[in-house]
Amino acid sequence: MTTEDLSKGIQKPDPYAALRFWEFRNFTGARLCITIAAQIQAVIVGWQIYEITKDPLSLGLIGLAEAIPSISVLLFAGHITDTNDRKKIVMLSVFLMTFCSLLLLLISTDTINFFTINKVTAMYCAIFLSGIGRGFSAPSFFAFVSQLVPKDVLPNAITWNTSTWQIGAVTGPAIGGLLYGFIGPTNTYITIVVFWIVSIFLISPITKKPIPQIIDVVSLKQKLTAGLKFVFERKIILGAISLDLFAVLFGGAVALLPIFAGEILFVGPQGLGALRAAPAIGAVIMALYMTRHPFTKKAGRNLLMSVLGFGICIIAFGLSKNFFLSLIILGFSGAFDSVSVVIRATIIQLMTPDNMKGRVSAVNSIFIGSSNEIGAFESGVAAKLLGTVPAVLFGGVMTLIVVSVVTVASPLMRKLKL
Repeated sequence: MTTEDLSKGIQKPDPYAALRFWEFRNFTGARLCITIAAQIQAVIVGWQIYEITKDPLSLGLIGLAEAIPSISVLLFAGHITDTNDRKKIVMLSVFLMTFCSLLLLLISTDTINFFTINKVTAMYCAIFLSGIGRGFSAPSFFAFVSQLVPKDVLPNAITWNTSTWQIGAVTGPAIGGLLYGFIGPTNTYITIVVFWIVSIFLISPITKKPIPQIIDVVSLKQKLTAGLKFVFERKIILGAISLDLFAVLFGGAVALLPIFAGEILFVGPQGLGALRAAPAIGAVIMALYMTRHPFTKKAGRNLLMSVLGFGICIIAFGLSKNFFLSLIILGFSGAFDSVSVVIRATIIQLMTPDNMKGRVSAVNSIFIGSSNEIGAFESGVAAKLLGTVPAVLFGGVMTLIVVSVVTVASPLMRKLKL
């Protein structure tokens, strides 16, 4: 057989396979707008609240205000996602989060004051409401994407979905810092609302998808807890989720970036935008690389190594006193995190039946998504008790300990291949 014959017999994976489906393109475009809006909002809210309070704990409370309602509704949201029109759930969650951004705009401009409640408390209330929207968006978005492309294209769709989120996470903080610095909070909040509206217009044309049939489940309690049972019975899924849970929980240095920008690196709101964008820049580069060179062949080993690298980066960032070095370190942390996110999402999507995706995604969000906010709270408390830099170092060290424990205790994870 000639070299030419061999080359004809080898089909290289199409890195753009998922993007050839218009509904997936619309969905990723909407996800991009949503991510940009959320990231800009996170920068603005964090900077505004810290400017008013000068208290690191107030930054942690932002995360807690969003995590509590999100966690509270997630199991119910997963059940609703698996038993109803997923597009409708996606749309309703986006409408709610758009409304919350409008509330923040009105609070920021003192148009409303929630009956003499101070501005910071009013902002926490709006964030609390947005947490409910996030609780419904996480399982519905996760489950809906699997209905937009054929199953054989799903791994590529997951990678592009992750890349889209990371691109939004790059541009959002940078845009947020620049807009806040040059045009002020009011016009920045208006920009956020515009992004939400564009996302609504992109999702609207996507056709309604079939509602998956749920079998062998009788009571409402069984329906709500089926996702938890499924995850705890599958050690690989549980291990992947748990690994990221503790890494995100202890590695939440992002919540303290306003302090680093204002009091350690002295770069102001524009520098804060760059610091928030740096991890996502690294993540985008890595995610785009993975569309052509997937890391799933030795998924378990690569997952463990990526979380290990993330922990090392957190420690290095805590020790850095140079703005540009800090940007580089955060960029590497984002690259490692991107590998972890793609592998975990691929494991969950491929090992979960369609009629369980909403509920399993809800459990994943309880473990991972909300741990971002709880991790932010942990970082705020640690910074108040230990100081900002020691808090970051503590988080990085704890991440390394978690990876070491999982590596020793889970041979199945070390050997996992997809």
